[in-house]
Amino acid sequence: QVQLVESGGGLVQAGDSLRLSCTASGRTFNNYLSGWFRQAPGKEREFVASISSSGSNTAVADSVKGRFAVSRDNAKNTVYLQMNTLKPEDTAVYYCAADQHSTWTLVSNGKRYDYWGQGTQVTVSS
Repeated sequence: QVQLVESGGGLVQAGDSLRLSCTASGRTFNNYLSGWFRQAPGKEREFVASISSSGSNTAVADSVKGRFAVSRDNAKNTVYLQMNTLKPEDTAVYYCAADQHSTWTLVSNGKRYDYWGQGTQVTVSS
């Protein structure tokens, strides 16, 4: 069992940056594929970014490409989402997820992830 806790959300202005953190506890995190998803009010959850267990592979959604980056520090059991040049449409609850099966396929599919955090709110004002 893995417990995930997100932090770093908040209220910012358009153009600002935020870094979200997702810290895992319970098991060795460096064997888990990790992902970030978000859900805006009235919308379905959508994929944001993913990173392989070693950190050697990353993927980001087209909607955030060039602005967001995902990274991890396995020594700290933590995955990060660096968000730059934030836009009002980035407003959402951001969720961290982890999958004990670390194969690098279908990483944008939320159904493959076994564990989820409680989410952290990001609000971007115009």
